[in-house]
Amino acid sequence: MSSPVSPDHTPPTQDEQHGPGAQDRRGGVVERLGLSWTLHGDGKHVAPGDVVTPRERLAWPRTISIGAQHVVAMFGATFLVPLLTGFPPATTLFFSGIGTVLFLVVTAGRVPSYLGSSFAFIAPITASVNQYGPGGALGGVIMAGAALFLIGLLVQVAGTGWLQKLMPPAVTGTIVALIGFNLAPSAKENFTAAPVTALVTLGSIILISVLFRGLLGRLSILLGVTIGYLAAVLRGEVQFDAIRTAWEQQGLFGLPQFQTPEFHLSLAGLFVPVILVLVAENIGHVKSVALMTGDNLDPYTGRAIMSDGLATMIAGAGGGSGTTTYAENIGVMAATRVYSTAAYWVAALVALLLSVTPVFGAAVATVPQGVLGGAATVLYGMIGMLGVRIWVQNRVDFSNPVNLTTAAVAMIVGIGNYTWSVAGLDFAGIALGTAAALVVYHLMATIARARGSVGSDPLTPDTSQSPSPLG
Repeated sequence: MSSPVSPDHTPPTQDEQHGPGAQDRRGGVVERLGLSWTLHGDGKHVAPGDVVTPRERLAWPRTISIGAQHVVAMFGATFLVPLLTGFPPATTLFFSGIGTVLFLVVTAGRVPSYLGSSFAFIAPITASVNQYGPGGALGGVIMAGAALFLIGLLVQVAGTGWLQKLMPPAVTGTIVALIGFNLAPSAKENFTAAPVTALVTLGSIILISVLFRGLLGRLSILLGVTIGYLAAVLRGEVQFDAIRTAWEQQGLFGLPQFQTPEFHLSLAGLFVPVILVLVAENIGHVKSVALMTGDNLDPYTGRAIMSDGLATMIAGAGGGSGTTTYAENIGVMAATRVYSTAAYWVAALVALLLSVTPVFGAAVATVPQGVLGGAATVLYGMIGMLGVRIWVQNRVDFSNPVNLTTAAVAMIVGIGNYTWSVAGLDFAGIALGTAAALVVYHLMATIARARGSVGSDPLTPDTSQSPSPLG
């Protein structure tokens, strides 16, 4: 049978030969994967007050340029996590790229985000490596990822209302704060190893954050680490043998170092509380993007959490650290007004390319303790202060004894690194502090409501006394 031809005798295209549904089916798959973008305007300019939405893109040269900015923005934080935990930097970078691709596909290209290393994993990874080695830590990362995926699935089905009841701002802020402040001894240890280099790094980060505007100011940690590294080189604190060895043994390209996980149930109490931070970060990220783009992204909140959980599980299965959505990249989007997920595909691919360059990974691994100590002093404190910001933004009323006691008890338990062993399970400071925050808050709130005592509703400011019981 001859192929049909059009009235003007033009040969049919391949799509036409396969029928009208073929192209629609292929287009539907591409659409569902979030791989189709419409060109914004002329592809070169963004009008004042306008934004490039997630499903739009600029011309590819500009999109690639913005994608490179996202790589720079995420890089400082992403490579510091493996350095502080002892994991191979190239491996963590590799899985951050894989995780970002997975996130973009699962959210159908509706939520622009880069999945980088989560600082919330630093404390449990450090503690578990000392007890069970890197394999045990990776098993804990997988357990946290699985729990996060299940929460995302529940959010996708039931919404976020139950989460807000379980973790009101008083509890969420407390958990985030204690995770950051629990890391203070680790920062001090690295700082005192090379105090001069650490002070140069810390001072550079502080000054750059206020001396420069825009993207440079937001890259203060990366630039500060670079300056600290140069200072360490001048002081003879950097050994370059690993770079030479990587070049001689692996050449220009090579796969990063992978490792298999080991599972120890006793680590569950150490890692699972981390998911509370990841849930809060994911929800906050989705809401921030929705606010800036004007899109309703609530239907994708569960998908975002699930994909972060999957990415964390995949990372743990191969030797990488747990992931989270990055606020650093929100800053890039706010500065450029470009929210195109095409730019994040570029960032993910660049990260994957860097991760299979052994010399790059070896160079990152040469960052000395003093540089890490200076950067960690800022970073760990910032994590803690994020919890305080949650309290402030939600106007948590600390004249209410429920909120005050919840934060007081949990913070001391977490920062003091209290431990508790029961039935073969070990609960360290973060896990125990998280449990304390949840138990103390809900127990006190339930009793206060039943008794009708002052400040019985911790979510409502206490106006029954003036001045407040705290003065």
